[in-house]
Amino acid sequence: MYAMNAPASSAVFTPSWHAELELGYARDGATTRPTLRRHQGPLRVQKHLYAEGPEVCQHIVVHPPGGIAGGDRLDISATVGAGAWAQLTSPGAAKWYRAAAPAYQNLRLRVEAGATLEWLPQETIVYSAAQAELHSDIELLGDARLCYWDMVALGRPASGERFAAGHFQAQLNIRRDGQLLWHERQRIEGSDGLLDSPIGLAGQPVFATLLVSGEIDVKLLEICRALPCTGRGDLTQLPGLLLARCLASEALHARAWLIDIWRLLRPALLGRAAVPPRIWST
Repeated sequence: MYAMNAPASSAVFTPSWHAELELGYARDGATTRPTLRRHQGPLRVQKHLYAEGPEVCQHIVVHPPGGIAGGDRLDISATVGAGAWAQLTSPGAAKWYRAAAPAYQNLRLRVEAGATLEWLPQETIVYSAAQAELHSDIELLGDARLCYWDMVALGRPASGERFAAGHFQAQLNIRRDGQLLWHERQRIEGSDGLLDSPIGLAGQPVFATLLVSGEIDVKLLEICRALPCTGRGDLTQLPGLLLARCLASEALHARAWLIDIWRLLRPALLGRAAVPPRIWST
């Protein structure tokens, strides 16, 4: 857009995209059906899939430009109606490019009583000198169930790029019936001491989080903790919420560990065997 107070001869054009995606799901007999699919700008979902049968509706969220640049804004919202089950993932990594201005993602998820939502995107790659700001709000009603993960790679380790400039900022809130279950805020600056500090990322450029509603017994918790992790991984049982954390040198290592944890937790906490989406293998 043009600076309103600048003379025409010196106007600077900064291209940016504002994309919105609004999704809704409802239970129809034994089937979860999409009831709302509204988009604006370059943000879409592909055809809904039923890889596990009619109960679970899977959508793949696609951002056609393939990356987020300075000034871009993505607004994603989804409502899963009572008794429905939606699983949302992505076709590949989200890339946040170096930029002179911040870019934003706002995520709003609502899961009604008796419903289940799995938010399982592939990794987020934050290039050095990117300015990425993410805000996520999740509202659970009644006995709604949630499985949420995110994986963040700072810089591009495979290319030898450290996160030397820019910033990554994120906030996550999870509430049940208005009561806050989980609140997390983080801001990491390029070349921040936390990148190498033993109380920070300990030199690992990739960090990942998995949050699942519910509680498991001590035996299953120990089985999960015993899973091999190429990096550092552990789990904590909180009241009504299970937390898993991982630090790794590559996103593939973090993703493999999260999938292994998900395979164990999904039957125990969500009541269905874990069936990895085919898109994860392409």
